This record gives sequence, structure tokens and C-alpha cells, in this order.
Amino acid sequence: MKKKLWLKIPLLITVAVFVVGWVVMLLWNALIPALFHGPTLTYWQSVGLFVLSKILLQGFGGRHGGPGGRWKHDKYWKQRFAERMASMTPEERQKCREHWRRRGGPFWEEDKVQETKE
Repeated sequence: MKKKLWLKIPLLITVAVFVVGWVVMLLWNALIPALFHGPTLTYWQSVGLFVLSKILLQGFGGRHGGPGGRWKHDKYWKQRFAERMASMTPEERQKCREHWRRRGGPFWEEDKVQETKE
């Protein structure tokens, strides 16, 4: 069974690359020339565009959302923060919450925060 799996994985990856390249080409050629008067792409240009977008948007790293990836790291920090909050006195917790409320607003609300300080 494992021997057959090792034969199927490269085949599935190859088929996936061809299918994704074809879908990217179809989408690009259907939308970009009509909307923005841009160029049409060949198949290999669309595969290159897909690979470039994967590199730029996800980087060279591993699977961040996969098992034990970034989400495990986030869980660790949330747990650590919860432990710190539990060890604070009620006054310290309230002060911390107010601090993060002031920092958490959009940048255009900074003036309101500074006005309340004065």
C-alpha cells in the first residue's frame, strides 16, 4: 500500500500544477483583458504567476496553518497571556485592559486617546 502511495503523490502534484495553471490562465484571460485592458497569458506564464504569488504571499516557509504550525504558536502566547492576567490584581488587570483599549483603536482615533490623557 505504501509503495503505491509513493507513486501516486508525484503524479497528483504534477496534475495539480497543470490544473491550477490552467485555472489561473482561464481566470486571468477572462477578467484582466476585459476589466483593465491588460495582456492575455500563456499557460506557462500563468504557472509562473501562480508560483510567484505563492512565494510572495506565503514565503518559502512551511505550512503555517498546518498541524502544529502558526496556530500552535498563537495558542502558546494566548495561554501565556491568560496566565499573566490571572496573576495580576484586579486593579492591574483593569489598567492593562485600558491600556490595550487605547492602543487597539484605529490610527485616526489616536487624537481622541491623546485628548483623554490631557
